[in-house]
This record gives sequence, C-alpha cells and structure tokens, in this order.
Amino acid sequence: PQAAKMKLKHNINPVLLQFINFIILVYSLITYIPWYIFSGSRQAIAKAKQVKAKPVNNKPGGAYRSVNSLHCLASVLYPGCDTLDKVFKYAKTKFKDKKLLGTREILKEEDEIQPSGKVFKKVILGKYTWLSYEDVYIKAVNFGNGLAVLGQQPKTNIAIFCETRAEWMIAAQACFMCNYQLVTLYATLGGPAIVHGLNETEVTTIITSKELMQTKLKEIVSQVPLLRHIITVDGKPTTWSEFPKGVIVHTMASVQAMGAKADTGSRQQSRPVPSDIAVIMYTSGSTGVPKGVMISHCNIIAGITGMAERIPNLGEKDIYIGYLPLAHVLELSAELVCLSYGCRIGYSSPQTLADQSSKIKKGSKGDVTTLKPTLMAAVPEIMDRIYKNVMNKVNEMTSFQRNLFILAYNYKMEQISKGYTTPLCDSLIFRKVRMLLGGKIRILLCGGAPLSAATQRFMNICFCCPVGQGYGLTESAGAGTITEVWDYTTGRVGAPLVCCEIKLMNWEEGGYYNTDKPYPRGEILIGGQNVTVGYYKNEVRTKKDFTVDENGQRWLHTGDIGEFHQDGCLKIIDRKKDLVKLQAGEYVSLGKVEAALKNLPLVDNICAYASSFHSYVIGFVVPNQKELAELARKKGFKGTWEEICNSPEMEKEVLKVLAEAAMAANLEKFEIPVKIRLSPDPWTPETGLVTDAFKLKRKELTAYYQMDIDRMYGKNVK
Repeated sequence: PQAAKMKLKHNINPVLLQFINFIILVYSLITYIPWYIFSGSRQAIAKAKQVKAKPVNNKPGGAYRSVNSLHCLASVLYPGCDTLDKVFKYAKTKFKDKKLLGTREILKEEDEIQPSGKVFKKVILGKYTWLSYEDVYIKAVNFGNGLAVLGQQPKTNIAIFCETRAEWMIAAQACFMCNYQLVTLYATLGGPAIVHGLNETEVTTIITSKELMQTKLKEIVSQVPLLRHIITVDGKPTTWSEFPKGVIVHTMASVQAMGAKADTGSRQQSRPVPSDIAVIMYTSGSTGVPKGVMISHCNIIAGITGMAERIPNLGEKDIYIGYLPLAHVLELSAELVCLSYGCRIGYSSPQTLADQSSKIKKGSKGDVTTLKPTLMAAVPEIMDRIYKNVMNKVNEMTSFQRNLFILAYNYKMEQISKGYTTPLCDSLIFRKVRMLLGGKIRILLCGGAPLSAATQRFMNICFCCPVGQGYGLTESAGAGTITEVWDYTTGRVGAPLVCCEIKLMNWEEGGYYNTDKPYPRGEILIGGQNVTVGYYKNEVRTKKDFTVDENGQRWLHTGDIGEFHQDGCLKIIDRKKDLVKLQAGEYVSLGKVEAALKNLPLVDNICAYASSFHSYVIGFVVPNQKELAELARKKGFKGTWEEICNSPEMEKEVLKVLAEAAMAANLEKFEIPVKIRLSPDPWTPETGLVTDAFKLKRKELTAYYQMDIDRMYGKNVK
C-alpha cells in the first residue's frame, strides 16, 4: 500500500497498458530463473528478513543490541589503536603511498552578470590533485610541531572555523597527535554564537580560511580578547589595518615550516590517552546559545567502529566525496571511517558538487562528474533537491519518453519491494540519472534529519543503490543506528550499531510506554563507549542529559521518541522537546516562536508547527475576536466570524502582522510562520487541545489540524 502511494502517474491507453504489462510479465518470468541462480540477491532477501537486533533480557525497557554484538559491544577498529593518532599511524603504515585527500585545482574564476544585474562567481576547475597517506601524515606532524612553537600546550583548546577541505583534516590530525583539543564551529553560525564558542573555550589560536577571516571573523575579532594567532589555510591574506593589536596572522604553510625545523625531542610525552578530549563540537541549542559537546578519542573510535561495520566491502577501491560541513559529526565520522579503511576522500562543496551547481560555469564539469565517487553522505534537503530536479526534467520529456520512464520507475519500485533487482532498467533507463552523481555511487548515507519515504524510494530506483538512513547525535559521537544495505523498507533508521545499545524509557506525559503493543515505545536512550563526556562548562545540562547506570555504562537521554519493530529496527515517531530540525538543518524552538507572537493584541492563542520534511514553519492561531473583526472592517471584508477566519485574504493580513512582530522580536527568518490557519473556536481544556493549565497539547493539536497542515505544506487534500 505504501508503494502504491509513491508510484508515478502515467497517461497510457488502457489496452496498450495491458499489452505492456503482459510483456513485463513474460520478461520477468524468463529472467527470473537465471537471476535467481546467478545473482547474490537471494542472500540479500534472506538477510533483509533476518532479525537485526534483540533485547538483551526479557524485561520491558531492556536494551536492544545488534545481533553481531549481543555479548560484547565493539569499541576498537584495530587492536591496540585506542586513540586517533594511533589509528592514523596504523593507516599510514598500511596504505603508505595510496592516495588519501584530493582537491581540484581552480583553473579560472570569473564573474557572470545575470539579467537581473546580480553578479555570480563562476569557476572552471581542473583535475583532482592528491596527497598520499604519507604526505598527509608529514604535513600533520609538521603542523602540530609548528603549533607547539607558537605556544600551544597539550590538553588546551584550539579552534577551527573553516570550510570542508583537505587542510581541515590535516589540522585535525595534527591536533589529535599532539593532544590539542579541537574546538569546531560551523562556518554558517551567526556572529554571537561564534563569539560565545571562542570565548567559552578561551582559545588563543583559530584556524580559518582567507574568505571567512575577511568576512565573519573580521566582524567579531575585537570581541574575542584572548585571541593571539589566526592561521589561514589557503595562503597569505591581504592585510588590513583594522586588526586589533597583538593578533598575528600566519599561513598554514609558514606554521608547517616552523614545525619542520623545530626540535621535537621533548614531545613524546604529550600523546593522548583514550579518555582525553579530542573534539569540542559546538551544536545548535534550543535556547540560541550553542553547546560544546566534549568528544573523547575513545568516543570517536567507538562511533566509527560501529559505522564502518554497516558498510559492506569498505576499502581501497572506494572514493568518498566530502562536501558537508566537517564541523558536523556526520561528516567528520564518515571521513575518519574512510581514512581508517584506505578509501580516498575527494573534497567538494554544495556550490560545486554537480554540473548544474551554482558556481560551476555552464559546460564545465562539477565535482561528482570528475571524481566519480562510490560513497556519498547527504542530508535530506540535498536529496530532495535532486528528486525535484529529476522530476522537473521528466515533466519536460516528450509524452513517449515520460511514460517509458514512469513505467520503468513503477516496475522497479515493485521489484525492489520484493527484494529483486532490475539490471535492464538500470542500464537503459536510469543510467542518465545515475550520471548526475558520477555514475558509480554504491551506497548513499543519509543522516541529519528524517528522509521522506518518496525521496528514499526515488534514490533507490534512480541511483540504483541502497540508501542507508542513520540516526545519531553529536552527543553520541554521531553513532546510534544505520539501516543495513539490503533493508529496503522506508521510514526506519535501522538497528543499533555494534558499538552501542539502545533502550526505550517510558514517557508518561506523552503516553509512550515500553510495554505498548504491538511495538514497545518510549524515549530513546543510547548507551556505549560512543556516548560522549558531556557539555563543556555546563555541568547542569550534562547531568540532565547523561546518566550512568550501576555497571558504569553511560547513557544519553536523546529526547526523541522511538519504537522497536519485531526485527530490532528502530523508528523515530516523535520528539520530546518542542525543538524541530527543519529540512535544511536549522533548529526551530516552537516555544520561542510562540512566545514572540503570543502577546500580540490580535492573538488569543497560537501553536507553531514545523516538520523536518519541510523548510518552513506554519501556525494555528486563535484570533482575538474584537481585533480581527476590526482588521476585517479596515480591509473592507464583510462576513460572519467563521467566514472571516476561513478567508485566505484575512490569513494573509494576519500573517503580515505576525511577520512584523517576529522581526521586532529578532526571530530568524526561518522561524517566522509562512502560513497559518485561523481557528474560529477557542482552545479550552474541554476541547482536549490544551491542558488544565492551558498548556498546548501538541499531539492533539496536530491531529485536530491535520488537514490544514497538509494544505499548508501543499499536499493534495482529498
């Protein structure tokens, strides 16, 4: 039934359709026997049906573990490699001259003036140039020694605020070797959040790029009094005089040169131990101030051990394309997995990823076309964008081509749901779509927010590869669950990784219990070596989100609500807090939005709503009768109270008032409701939509306004 909903609509003559279906049936029968004998898909079907995780005991709320780690959780990739510097040294010895990090050379940059008068920067890029494992190792050693010359001490903080690129990974490896604690900040964070992170961690040195230094850092450098050194990874910046006294700008190359000359005899004792902090990763918080998550060496190693186990045949033949922010735990973990297994990492950016990307000059090649990666991580927003682009192209085809594509799409969807493959369709129909990502992708990893079933199916069908959905938090070093490659079900996040166990805790307020039938439900708790040390300088919050059980095992209380299916796979069904991550990754605190708009004379009550499958906030408003009637009169709108509330025209007028108030309250653009529903009836405890204390019951309000939600998010309402 779910597959039927996701099928594409065609307009083929019914008689012709019967004939085509008959041909497909004959084709399926003829090819089934050789396929059954020669393809490995029989094992895949069997594996897909297997139980993937089990509870360790029969008590309600017992922890679930992967069947591959029932008796003992995995925590180390290679024997004896219990810190990240040892992991890299092991990989460097094993893969010595193999290529590791690749960057495309910029052949030409030019400004392209658009018809609107706007100027777009376009680039023509050349081939990938590669650094071997040995090259990266030497650069990292020299950089670490150079930082010591500048006065960096072991176990002290150093910040990196830089786009995803080879130098980011080299700097990180240098810090891991010398036991410097790497503070990571998103390049997209706002000024006040960056200032907070830099001052809270008391860093004296920041590693950045010329562009970020001349834009974001330039504006805030005077608010970071302890800052002494700025290191640019991409050469000498043009100097400017506004720099505060006492701040010195270095290039990465000059620091490496210092390190190459330095006497390193006394350095041996500064190597990290497994419990030492490797990264302090700042993550968006619900209150606006980002929190620094302290991640130790053993946390990261346990996390990447769990992730690597879900990628079959991972090794030297693989090429990974890195373009997501390395300050995000998903990207950092994925790249560390690649580095540990001998895979190549080719760097890219969202603006240069594909031939159609915004910075690529028309007619020249995007990064995927040049690199031809086999592995790629993506956030749902990027997958949704690809989905929309392809569907637009399908709609532009001739009627014959479009119907052919749709028939192949629907046929393959049926085959996939039975666990079968479709080699003929793949090579004839979907080859062109596959080429959009270079044509060689064998696994797409998706994390960061939930992926819609329709987009997941589209990726399975058109890119002819499994989509591994993952669930993890910065606080669990990115590890939690990942679906297995042969699991083609949609909407689930898979079984616990081999490094951790997951249990469900009753949440009475929300009505979720681990004794629920048919599936146990509750707040998701993650336990294992990957569960991080806590929040930097925030003991109160650490005590709230992390607990230790009688066996000394650390548990993270995620605030997400999940249910376990019979095969041990987890499905995320709700969120305990009112914090929602939009499709593009921004966090919206619904309570904050409501607080900013609740006190307007026009508003008696308001409930903000956001979905991780969409990029904007919507709202339900109980308007003040007197104020709204007055507004309607001013605008010349006549009608009953119900008619006023149901009028799209009045919705627009109220939205204008809300938007003004939101701007005045300094809400971010993405936090401002884009569409609303005016409710003619007030919410009282008797209606069941609010508590006796008149607190919003989000679940009930969502169910009550479901049709309006569908309408506001542009779904077809029957």
